[in-house]
Amino acid sequence: MTGIGSTTNRAVVRRAGEGERRWFHGGGVWTWKLGEAETGGELSVVEVEMDAGKRTPLHTHPVSESHWVLAGDLRYRIDDEVIDVGTGDFVLVQAGVPHAFLVLSEEARILSIQPSCVCEPFYRGASEPLEGSTRETDFARIAESGRRHGGIDIVGPPPF
Repeated sequence: MTGIGSTTNRAVVRRAGEGERRWFHGGGVWTWKLGEAETGGELSVVEVEMDAGKRTPLHTHPVSESHWVLAGDLRYRIDDEVIDVGTGDFVLVQAGVPHAFLVLSEEARILSIQPSCVCEPFYRGASEPLEGSTRETDFARIAESGRRHGGIDIVGPPPF
């Protein structure tokens, strides 16, 4: 990371490949670009790399969540609507709206953006450092982190 002045009041520069890398137990490699430490809790930006078939349970967050599709194809369920998106598309799900997604392509990469870091304790509790990770998917750990830290409410199984 290259910092220009203080990371909280001037700028943060993350080069391609930079950022803390973690295995998220819902499936996928998460690279933290911005979080609590850099923004004082005001913004969360994470690059997520996923393989075909990665899916999420139907869930909500207490803050809005945006996904900018950097590569690949995904199918979203937002409330009762099913929407397919691909490279270059952008999805915003407002706080409290049930949603889930499925990776359709061999690989996908998204930039996940939330307007605060209120969900960060959940994501960290549901992940582990990439180095040394067994890279196992463990939805029980996801649910436990949600119960312990908030940040997510699982409202149903994966719809796909």
